[in-house]
Parts: sequence; C-alpha cells; structure tokens
Amino acid sequence: MANKSEITSSSNATNTTGNSGAKLGLLALIAIVVGSMLGGGVFSLPQNTAASSAIGPVLIAWIIAGIGVYFIANAFRLLSDLRPDLQAGVYMYAQEGFGSFIGFNVAWGYWLMTAFGNVAFAVILMDAFDQFFPGVFTDGNNLNSIICGSILIWGYNFLVLSGTKVAGFVNTLGTIAKLVPLILFVIVLGVLIDYYQLFSNFWGTSPQIMSTVGNKSEPVSLMSQILAPMTVTLWSFIGVEGAVVLSGRAKNKKDVGKATLLGFLLALIIYILLSVLPFGVMPQTQLAQLSNPSTAGVLAKVVGNWGDWLMNVGLIISVLAGWLAWTMLCAEIPMVAGQKGAFPKVFARTNKNQAANTSLWVSSIVMQAAMLLVYFSNNAWNTMYNISALMVVPAYITTTLYITKICINRQYDQYAKTGRQLALLSGVLGVIFCLFILYASQIQYVALVPILLTCGLPIFIWSRKEKHDNKPIFQAKEILYLAILLLLDVVVVGLLMKGIITL
Repeated sequence: MANKSEITSSSNATNTTGNSGAKLGLLALIAIVVGSMLGGGVFSLPQNTAASSAIGPVLIAWIIAGIGVYFIANAFRLLSDLRPDLQAGVYMYAQEGFGSFIGFNVAWGYWLMTAFGNVAFAVILMDAFDQFFPGVFTDGNNLNSIICGSILIWGYNFLVLSGTKVAGFVNTLGTIAKLVPLILFVIVLGVLIDYYQLFSNFWGTSPQIMSTVGNKSEPVSLMSQILAPMTVTLWSFIGVEGAVVLSGRAKNKKDVGKATLLGFLLALIIYILLSVLPFGVMPQTQLAQLSNPSTAGVLAKVVGNWGDWLMNVGLIISVLAGWLAWTMLCAEIPMVAGQKGAFPKVFARTNKNQAANTSLWVSSIVMQAAMLLVYFSNNAWNTMYNISALMVVPAYITTTLYITKICINRQYDQYAKTGRQLALLSGVLGVIFCLFILYASQIQYVALVPILLTCGLPIFIWSRKEKHDNKPIFQAKEILYLAILLLLDVVVVGLLMKGIITL
C-alpha cells in the first residue's frame, strides 16, 4: 500500500507552494512516485504472494497487475491535465460523471480503505513487535495487540488534534528505514539464493500445490494460482493515483508523465524481486507458512537471526514514522468531502489548531471498531488488506469509466486536441482490470463491498438534506444505482444465510 506520508506531504507542498516553490526535476519526481507506492505492506509480500501460488503464476499475476494499474494511473494523469478543476478529491471524477450518489460512495469507500489500511498496518506492526517480545503480540491480533494498537490509534488522534504537522525528517527517517532493509534483502538474496531451487517447480505442479476445501485436499489449478495473488498486487499499488499531485511542482510538465511511468516500473520491479527471489530460499510450502512480515523469516533463513531483526526493525520504524501522516490523510478525506458538500458540513469542522476535528474523531472511532473486530479474525493481516484493496476499486473503476465516457461522447475534445484514442484505451483497459480484480478476489471480501457502501447511506441522506435545494435526495438515475446496491445486499445476505459464503 502507498506510503501515505509521501502523498500527503507532496500534496500539501503542492497546495502551499503552488508554482512559486522549489521545482522538481525528473529524478526527484521518480523518487517521490516510488516512495508514495512502497508502504509497510511490502515487507509481507513473500508469504502473501506465495500463499497458494508457485513462482510462475506469481510472475504472471504481477505482469497482469502492472499492465492494469498502469492504465489506471494513466487515466488519473490524463484527467489531472484535462480537468484540473476536479482535483479536490479522488471522488470528484465519479461525481462529475455519474452524479452525487456515486461520488459519495466513492468518497465513502476510499475513506474506509484508508481506515482499514491503517488497522492493517497496526496488525503487522504488532506482529513485528512479537519478534522482540515472543508470545506477547501473537499474530498481531491477540488482546495485547488490540490494546497497544488502540493506544496508538488514539495517541496519533490527539497528536493530529494538537496541530502537529509531519516533519520532513520524520518522513525521511521512515523512508530510509523502509528502503535500506528492502535493498539489502534484494542484494543478499540475489547473491546467496539457490537459483536451481528458484526455478524448480516453476508452475507448482511438481509437487502439485494443494489447497484444503472442507476436509479434502485438492490441487490448485494454474489459473487459480494466478488469480490468488491479484488482490495483494492491487493493495501494493494503492497510492499510484497520488502521483498526479506532483504536476504543480514539476520543472517540466512532460516530466510528470515520464516520472509516473518510470517510478511505476521501478516499483513493479521491486515488488517482483521481493516476491520471486524468496522461492530460491525455500519452497512454496514453507513460504506459505511464514508469519508476517515474511521478509524477516526469509532473510533469517539466509543470514541468521540478524536478518529477522533487521527487517522487523525497518518495518517498525517505517510504520511508526508514517502513522501520523496516515492518520491525517484518513481524517482529510471526509473533511474535504464535507467542505465540497459530498459529506455533511459537520465533517468540515476544524479546531483552533486548524486540524480536522469531527472527521478525525469519526475516523479514529471507525479505526477503533475495526481494531476490535480483528481480534476475532483467524488471519487479521490478510483480512484487513483484502478489504482495504477492494474498497479502493470503486474509485478506480469510476475514474476509468469517466475518462471512457468523455472519450466516447467526444467531451474529451473540449479539453484537448489530441490523445483521445490513448485516453480511451487507458479507460477501457482500466475498467477491465478493475472487473478482473473483483473476479479474482475471494468472494467473502468482495461480498463486503456493497454491505460497507450501504452503511454510508444515512450519511449521504444527511448531506443531501443539508443542501435545502428542493431537489429529491435521489435523482432518477440514482434511484437505479440505489436499487442495484440494495439488491446486491440482499444477494449477499442470502448467500451468508445459506452458508454459501462465510466471513
């Protein structure tokens, strides 16, 4: 997941410096793009991608994700140039293209994504602490983990309320703590792994990768092995849309597109290396059983205990340094939505320190509720990152649908004279990739998406009533959208009651 501190600090700098601040060259832009995507979740890629997949399917999954996410990122980049008036929030494209209700649902889903993402990092942070206090923070979701995670949630809540800003040195510390262990991980494994083992059992057929369904062990097909890591690949790229905020700080506007592409490709290479090289250390069956952060277990296998220590310390410092910015971003989304009328006005309130007030308290309450729920999860980290990754899909699919729409109806030509075909290609392929992600993801997590979106209905109705514009709460098309959402809810509840899907 994105390093939100990079995105937030970049965004704030853009807003405050405008065109008068220091300008960034191509290399600086690339560094910020890469930093904005590499989050704490990369420390768990070896186990997450190898859970039920061999090296070949993992490679294919990353290639598919790379192509799909690139076109999503390109759609955001193009729209930032075409419609600079719609950069108040990621939901603005959805609202402009499909109305207030769809725009609200995108903002609501994106907000929940950030909240659940923060809880996911709380889980993996506690898991990392367990290395130094064995048995105290088992699996990151025992009682001690819930208590300490809750203390961190509310501690950062009060820090943000005090008007604390993200200091540059804190961001730098977090970035160094993250990149140094990851670079060492790649170098050490690149030199010391067994390359014969790396390419043995390339497709997971010798021996055959098996999965347990009920009380039976069944072979995992090649297609299933490719689909299995897709959600974690999307999770890793969340934040790629944050690169569009850099346009105002670039020395050359053309460098933004280059930086987005090159930074994206560099991040993709890092993700592939972190996922693939561990297969040269241990077979898939052992990788799948590693506790997270799994990079620690892999490096320890190669160099001994100091490798475990290095990766865990890197993760702990990175997450603690970045959590303040993540909390600020989580509160900023509903605050800005409140200012623009997508959320009720109460969410726009700030305190005497100009810090988000209502939105911060509500965000912290949501995070606390999610933190309590992970206590009952068998695999808290996987649960949180799966939910977070899928809650960003509405934002991505509506953005790519919007650029597709303006290309088809020729509205694109009002904003640019060239590039419509490329924009249409980016939109269509981005939409297809989003639908593919939903197909590839585990049904129990996909089923939660409409349920969680429906939870926001009272907030939407509240915000519409505040406008006093004598318009119905739901426009004609929005009644259809609402009916589809409620129908999906009925289907999900029915499947749950019949035991066809379980949460």
